[in-house]
Amino acid sequence: MKCHFLPSGCRRRTLLIPGAADAVKGCYNLVEAQIYDLGPSMKKGPFSCGFIVGCALTLYGSYADGAGVAIMEQSVKGLGTAFAGGAAAAEDAATIFFNPAGLSRLSGSQAVAGMHLLLPTARFSNEGSSHLAGQPLGGGDGGDPGSAILIPNFYYGHKLNDRFSAGLGVFSPFGLSTTYDSGWVGRYHAVKSELLNFNINPAVAYRVTEKLSLGAGINAQYLKAELSNAIDFGTIFAALGAPGAAPQMNDGFVTFEGDSWSWGYNVGALYEFSGDTRAGIAYRSRIDHKLNGDAHFSGVPSLNPTGRFVDSGITSDVTLPDSLSASIWHNLSKEVAVMADVTWTNWSTIEELRIRLDNPAESDAVLTLQWEDTFRYSVGAVYMPGTWTFRAGAAYDESPVPDAAHATPRVPDSDRIWLAAGVGYKISDSISVNTGYSHLFFRDAAIRKTAAGEDQFRGGLSGSYESGVDVVSAEVTWELK
Repeated sequence: MKCHFLPSGCRRRTLLIPGAADAVKGCYNLVEAQIYDLGPSMKKGPFSCGFIVGCALTLYGSYADGAGVAIMEQSVKGLGTAFAGGAAAAEDAATIFFNPAGLSRLSGSQAVAGMHLLLPTARFSNEGSSHLAGQPLGGGDGGDPGSAILIPNFYYGHKLNDRFSAGLGVFSPFGLSTTYDSGWVGRYHAVKSELLNFNINPAVAYRVTEKLSLGAGINAQYLKAELSNAIDFGTIFAALGAPGAAPQMNDGFVTFEGDSWSWGYNVGALYEFSGDTRAGIAYRSRIDHKLNGDAHFSGVPSLNPTGRFVDSGITSDVTLPDSLSASIWHNLSKEVAVMADVTWTNWSTIEELRIRLDNPAESDAVLTLQWEDTFRYSVGAVYMPGTWTFRAGAAYDESPVPDAAHATPRVPDSDRIWLAAGVGYKISDSISVNTGYSHLFFRDAAIRKTAAGEDQFRGGLSGSYESGVDVVSAEVTWELK
């Protein structure tokens, strides 16, 4: 993750920083220095935020538990099997998210309302983070940047006739919310990172033959992001020769906020080989956002002849990635079914993040991300003895972060393993309830940012994360015939 702030006319010179043992060379524009950290995850010049993304319905923020900044909790039944067989399951109206063609399997009308409680934990261990002049960076470990989050979703499906079905889904497919102590060692890279993502998805399905169904949907999506990080004005203004300025002793802050509405689509196909076996394939499109908002600076030294570090409007282009899923479902008997899924996500579209400030004295803030495409593999089983249903599943979810040099504290991401289970009970012919639980085991994630080049004023952040997430979910399904 490299944040680039090289204004026109930037020239190479030696910076003499009071209190530093050595002279430091660097291409800079005193006020342009490293201040904006756009953590990873918002593709294509996104809005300063490594997607910082805290995703949620309405006003809920969320700690991303899928790879990158994906939010997987779109179905409680699906959670119970670690979302294995998602594009082929078509168990209820939540199929609008996983494969709209699955609406053709519903009878009558159905409404599903679910709530997911995410309980993330993350702990950063400092391993020699240093200032550009070589001395250690001060500050603590940041505390636990995650917090308990509720993620709701709602789906409604209706069978129009023997051929057509339609439905509506409301959910949050992406997001992350992390907040560190304001004085932690990585404060110049990130303090708060949050993104709200609200998606409205009407869909239709058409049964082409007794075996083949096709589906499509439109997605109206709202995106709101907020990012903040500290600014080492002490180092920046000491290099200008300002009296009393000292590295790490005169911190200020910058906060970026912006939002956008945009749209995309999802399509899918479901093929039923027999009453016991079906397979599905589904695609969700990328969605291009143009966020408009404001940059707010605080703690700027009163002596600031540069014309920079003043509040202004901002714009940022953000592209949320597309994905493709292939799934299979097979009934071993009337009571036992097994399923599997492979999902590809096009994270490689996120090469850099860019923020444009309306202040003509500021140049674009650019962050190099170079995320890679990922795969998610899952398997599961369902046992259905009468009015009870028991589910279990496991998944391996790859991280798009290519290496420690491109990692960011805004999204402390790594490969993870899901272990999941769920229980359902049919209360009556029209009402059933389901619960699910999953624990995510994260591989330790390393960060190795050097205090050189584009990151010199931000400092070299070096350390590792230990992370985990528990997910507890519940939903109610109404059959309206």
